[in-house]
Amino acid sequence: MSYDIGAVRAQFPALRSGTAHFDGPGGTQTPAPVIAAIGEAMSAPLSIRGGALPGEVNAEEIVRGFRRAIADLLGADPGGIVFGRSATQLTYDFSRTLSRDWNPGDEVVVSRLDHDANIRPWVHAAERAGAVVRWADFDPSTGELPPEAVGAQITGRTRLVAVTGASNLIGTRPDIPAIAELVHRAGALLYVDGVHLTAHHAVDVERLGADFFVCSPYKFFGPHHGVLAARPELLATLRPDKLAPSSDAVPERFELGTLPYESMAGTRAAVDFLAGLGAGADATGGRRARLRSAYAAIDAHERELRESIEKAVGELGGATIHSRAAERTPTLLLTFDGRDAADAYRFLARSGVHAPAGSFYALEASRHLGLGDGGGLRVGLCAYNDTDDVERLLTGLSDWLRQG
Repeated sequence: MSYDIGAVRAQFPALRSGTAHFDGPGGTQTPAPVIAAIGEAMSAPLSIRGGALPGEVNAEEIVRGFRRAIADLLGADPGGIVFGRSATQLTYDFSRTLSRDWNPGDEVVVSRLDHDANIRPWVHAAERAGAVVRWADFDPSTGELPPEAVGAQITGRTRLVAVTGASNLIGTRPDIPAIAELVHRAGALLYVDGVHLTAHHAVDVERLGADFFVCSPYKFFGPHHGVLAARPELLATLRPDKLAPSSDAVPERFELGTLPYESMAGTRAAVDFLAGLGAGADATGGRRARLRSAYAAIDAHERELRESIEKAVGELGGATIHSRAAERTPTLLLTFDGRDAADAYRFLARSGVHAPAGSFYALEASRHLGLGDGGGLRVGLCAYNDTDDVERLLTGLSDWLRQG
């Protein structure tokens, strides 16, 4: 079965507005099955989790179904899946918990390629503990973050290394398994921001070597919240702040207050939706196998569109593409000779093309590229973009550049 882009797009009510969305890295549109799952969860009896009454049973099954779905998505253990309000919130929470036993002179390594959500929490935690922050730099000419650039910052005092699975600004995908080997050889922990990676590529946290891995379902068609995956036995060693009567079980000890069951139901539906997008969608294999097939199909579709944009932009003249790494997501950062990328965003918006401009919280990356805090025009493809979207984008950019 080939990738049927028409059938995919038909599942997204928001696309009927006519907007060509290239804002996927900031958040995707929502397919009908996810919308329905949220409504169904809130329409059925629902109460605090338990096993006696229908509302209790429904809540319990939603939570269990959510954890199983994310575990299948990430190749993780359902017992190590933690719900959070956002990836940023989860990272701040875990930075505070993990840094409790850091001592003055201990070290944490962060990367300039990262979104600030995987930098500032660790910088703040290090400041409180008297620990040292060491910075791994990527190559601005290629966009690459080689493992050795991270390894050069790791010492015998390193307690944790934080690095992105894929840059939300320029798409670079570092070699996480190679970085993990260096981190673990030093006896440190690896915290991976997988928010942008999970939207485009199949994830296996064990293969990656990530001790902690965070992602955000709203980047892959789900509701707005965050998720963290870790080994249950590792989570069991951590003692977060929590209310005295709340559960001390893992992963519940990290989840504050009553969970938003409707969001969890929507996320399970988003994972099921993803699993149905591949050539193996009709196969008898389990959800994990269908997800791998789906990601292969999505990658092929997005890569074809990305390459067509790169070729056309390269022929326009006056534009620079800063997304150059050998392994990268379908995310392009563009700047223009003597022109403000924000003007391009506004011009495109008038014709119903949404390609936003900025640094998108990747401040260190934008500055390291020499773009200051302004960044550039980000063209972020996702599974529902088609050739018509691309033609509208390229026509708009061409028209804007001709205006002079």
